[in-house]
Amino acid sequence: MNRRADIDVRPVTEAELPEWTRALNTGFLREPAVGEAQLAARRAQFVPGRSLGAFDGGRCVATLRSFAQELTAVGGAVVPADAVSNVTVTPTHRRRGLLSRMMAHDLAAARERGDVVATLIAAEYPIYGRYGFGPATTMAEWTVDVPRAGLDPRWAGPRDGGRIDLVDGEEVRRLGPGLHERLRRAQPGAVSRTELWWRSATGAVRFEPSWTEPFHAVYRSADGEVEGMVSYVADDTWNDAKQPLNTATVKWLIGVTPAAERALWHYLCSIDWIVRVKSGGRAPDDLLPHFLPDPRAARITTQADWLWVRILDVVRALEARTYGGSGALVLEVADPSPGAGGRWLLEASPDGASCTPTTRGADLVLGAGELASLWLGDESAVRLAALGRVREERTGAARTADALLRTPRRPWCPDMF
Repeated sequence: MNRRADIDVRPVTEAELPEWTRALNTGFLREPAVGEAQLAARRAQFVPGRSLGAFDGGRCVATLRSFAQELTAVGGAVVPADAVSNVTVTPTHRRRGLLSRMMAHDLAAARERGDVVATLIAAEYPIYGRYGFGPATTMAEWTVDVPRAGLDPRWAGPRDGGRIDLVDGEEVRRLGPGLHERLRRAQPGAVSRTELWWRSATGAVRFEPSWTEPFHAVYRSADGEVEGMVSYVADDTWNDAKQPLNTATVKWLIGVTPAAERALWHYLCSIDWIVRVKSGGRAPDDLLPHFLPDPRAARITTQADWLWVRILDVVRALEARTYGGSGALVLEVADPSPGAGGRWLLEASPDGASCTPTTRGADLVLGAGELASLWLGDESAVRLAALGRVREERTGAARTADALLRTPRRPWCPDMF
């Protein structure tokens, strides 16, 4: 077995992408072979210095990629984020500290660039807390039993004067980015999408060998404005009596108004032969069940943590978001690496906030991951205190934190990355 010092962790070159992609496929238990289309997609997203590899001799045995992202904070401000993705370690090289070395390299570069937070979607829960990340949003997926939903079988389109049209991928690439901008600027936890994201979502660039062309539908309001869009696929399942049992699976759905969301969900439930609709990842307090006459027809089939956040700059993070009330808190934050550690005075009101280092006595003692979980407003300091993950140094401080930090609607990240 090679010693850790024998394994070189460094940014990869574009010429090394075939070997890096083979290691990525191996780590995710995909076919190791790298096809030309997949390699072309990886080259399209390649940014020098942002893809890391661990090399044992000439063989890549671990991968990590990061890219520039914007994350929407509570109140609508966006902060620069270091989005971490494509993290793997080859099974033969586990438990050698390779992820720790790659993560330290990436987070140091992110702090040097001035990123406020780092983000990721965790494949496994226990891994990332030790690097200061905390789960900051939750996702839920509903499965709608269409025959039970109670919708009018004669529904032929929106009854608010709007309309729904099927469009192709080119039209999605034209209309989608502007619509998504409207959504993500109003949705805490949402992240930016690149041009490459839209090309991948419509098949113009293909990261995986298999590709199923989805259907795309657009909702336009009565005045012709695009307010919603959905991408979905359908299977082809019939029972022995030649009755359809097809499922429509939503890949993503954007609605910037409740009317748009309602119309798109009703459209999906009205498609001939569709008896189930799988919603894809939605906010845990999504309105979907209550758009149905019988909300029990929509049952949660998946619910889990989703976006994880790591605070890199406490001052900028806490000053970027808005607050529902007025108050002051002294937060003593323990951080496993440089970043959020220290004692910070947060003074907040609906008019703004300031965060400064302080020597005052702490009100709450917590880890960097717990601070990240609280920052987007989804987690409760009172709940974390009950779990022993936050410690009150002043009685009532956790309730003060909840009054300041929690949000009326839950944050949501619509994206996988």
